Amino acid sequence: MKQNLLLIFILFFSLKCFSQFDIKGKIIDSKTNLPIESALISFYSNFKEEKLLSDERGVFVLSSKQEKDSIEISSIGYEKKIVEILAHQETIIALEPKAVSLTEVIVSSSNFSKYNTLAKVDLKLKPVVNSQELLRIVPGLFIAQHAGGGKAEQIFLRGFDIDHGTDINITVDGMPVNMVSHAHGQGYADAHFIIPETVNNIDFGTGPYYANQGNLNTAGYVAFSTHQAISKSFIQTEFGGFNTSRTVAMIDILNKTKHSSNAYIAGEFYYFDGPTIQPQQLNRFNIFSKYSTAISKNTNLSISASVFKSKWNASGQLPARVIESGMIDRFGSLDPTEGGNTERYNFNVIATQYFKKNQSLNHQFYYTKYKFNLYSNFTFFLNDTINGDAIQQSENRNIVGYNSKYSTKNYFKNIYPFVSEYSVGFRYDDIKDNNLSKVVRRNFLNYVQQGDIKELNSYAYTSHQIQLNKLSIGVGVRVDYFNFNYFNKLEKAEQLPELSKAIFSPKFNLQYTFNPTLQTYLKLGKGFHSNDTRVVTANNGKEILPAAYGVDLGFVIKPIPNLYVNVALWYLHSAQEFVYVGDEGVVEPSGRSTRRGIDLITRYQISKNIFFNNNFNYAYSRALDEKEGENFIPLAPTFTASGSLQYKKLKGFNAGLHYRTIANRSANEDKSIIAKGYFLVDASIAYTTSKFELGLIVENIFNSQWNEAQFATTSRLQNEQLPITELNFTPGNPRFLKFKISYNF
Repeated sequence: MKQNLLLIFILFFSLKCFSQFDIKGKIIDSKTNLPIESALISFYSNFKEEKLLSDERGVFVLSSKQEKDSIEISSIGYEKKIVEILAHQETIIALEPKAVSLTEVIVSSSNFSKYNTLAKVDLKLKPVVNSQELLRIVPGLFIAQHAGGGKAEQIFLRGFDIDHGTDINITVDGMPVNMVSHAHGQGYADAHFIIPETVNNIDFGTGPYYANQGNLNTAGYVAFSTHQAISKSFIQTEFGGFNTSRTVAMIDILNKTKHSSNAYIAGEFYYFDGPTIQPQQLNRFNIFSKYSTAISKNTNLSISASVFKSKWNASGQLPARVIESGMIDRFGSLDPTEGGNTERYNFNVIATQYFKKNQSLNHQFYYTKYKFNLYSNFTFFLNDTINGDAIQQSENRNIVGYNSKYSTKNYFKNIYPFVSEYSVGFRYDDIKDNNLSKVVRRNFLNYVQQGDIKELNSYAYTSHQIQLNKLSIGVGVRVDYFNFNYFNKLEKAEQLPELSKAIFSPKFNLQYTFNPTLQTYLKLGKGFHSNDTRVVTANNGKEILPAAYGVDLGFVIKPIPNLYVNVALWYLHSAQEFVYVGDEGVVEPSGRSTRRGIDLITRYQISKNIFFNNNFNYAYSRALDEKEGENFIPLAPTFTASGSLQYKKLKGFNAGLHYRTIANRSANEDKSIIAKGYFLVDASIAYTTSKFELGLIVENIFNSQWNEAQFATTSRLQNEQLPITELNFTPGNPRFLKFKISYNF
């Protein structure tokens, strides 16, 4: 009998020693009770330290040989906490908010998305006050406005003049911002419908290395996420030079963030005349609302809707000769009828179901209704010496999209985390009356192009990541299928056939963490951008999904707790393609190109409240099919830098100096015309209490004279006999002040 009891005891003890317990917890904000995503959980397993991140619900699950375990939790902007948690129950852990600290940014093999962490730091240090500033948070990304503030910005990144979005994929809450086969240009990305204060985080990446990013992801991607809920309501007003006025409010509708449902509404009205002699009269109106709830213990639902309207006048781009001759002022206009109006309405539904054993299923449906109308005149009287060259571009569009994503996390050999993702989806654009027409003083003359476009992009991808101690390996593959249809309303009897094309995009990521101060990574991938449907049909489906092949080799260095350094060497090859020139209604060939460069990102916390941040970017860009000396890529940035020196506290005085600079670069293929560089400095100061915030922003404090948008353009004025090719530009804003008053309730 004693022997049997001893045997049972030994068996029971052995089972206890070798059994694994799932320990589950949820991390929330102590002030708002909202979940904290991507909090770092550190614990010891098999005598070595393990790390994992909380999911979007703030939930984490770890395997332990003990029914009770001690863990350390940290997250950017929160106090670190050590707690003991038990198996067989979900432990709620509340973190106390505090001032942001670079010591919370860790070098870990558990996270491929290192830039996501950087964006959190930058957003907390420098709250964004306009949609342009949202994009500028991305290191190396520069923008230029050249149509009165209402048009989508021109974007520059990694040696690309991306125009208005051709080579960068931009989304908000998984819903596309870019417009394919747009009346003005492929990939047109007008982000002005985003109210900056609603943005909770910005995920971004450079290069074509991400399976979940599809069309237009060649130079990079930017993914905005809005707040699921807000901790307090507020109303804010801004006013300043050039008749600047902005009022924004965010109101917690349910006012019960401690429960399972949350809802808020945000509104924005913005007016700006600008420094131009002809007032821009930019009006922008935004409303955004979001409702999120837990349908059940394991199912979450989020519904959002937004309305955006904008109209403006523009002074247009000016040839250098009219300024140098004194014909008009730098802030004057040759065609005061430029400008436009646009509208966008969005509806977005996301449902997420969570299963046992770290599995989830996400469904998303979105709908967008979009209107666009733009008047421009780039060449004045080059083509039509009587009526001039003014054009109108317009369209009416409906977008429907769906995405389903299944995610799972397992443990290879019960030790190594293995994360997999499988997804399918589609996007369908139905575009009515995509027009290019000639006008005089906004009065219609004749159509150059007019037609209806139907474009379908269906896709599937899978990605897998395994963490083998210090080594992390990520692989992915993506397949995109496109169907293009163009109905030409000007030639109804001769229609081009509907065409289809598919592209296969593999991805590979390797990351090795030597220790908590040094990490290296290698990225390889193929990306692409689709061409305008009118290119596809006109070119009979040839070279319509031009691929881009990229490689990054980088290092993340954290030699001391308050210094973060990321340096990357990169290369990108772009294939031959044909492009649709929206301003002229023609198809032009664009040859192969190569780009290579280096990116350097530094974040340094000098003291508890002082931060010194810098981004340096160098790119060498050339066309491969042109002879030496005539192979410059027009407007491709060579050297850019941006940074800030900031004093930041949760309450009391805050202040900052922010700079950005771009070097001289070629404006044409042989570098005979130079787009001039600039160096700008902005300043801000604010005083914050629990109820109020007063702030002052000074843009361009040194009152530098600079060109915002620049092009090598052939134009002719009404009194000129011959056309002239030279630099045309839109002047940048001189120094001006803005005041801000905010009240929380």
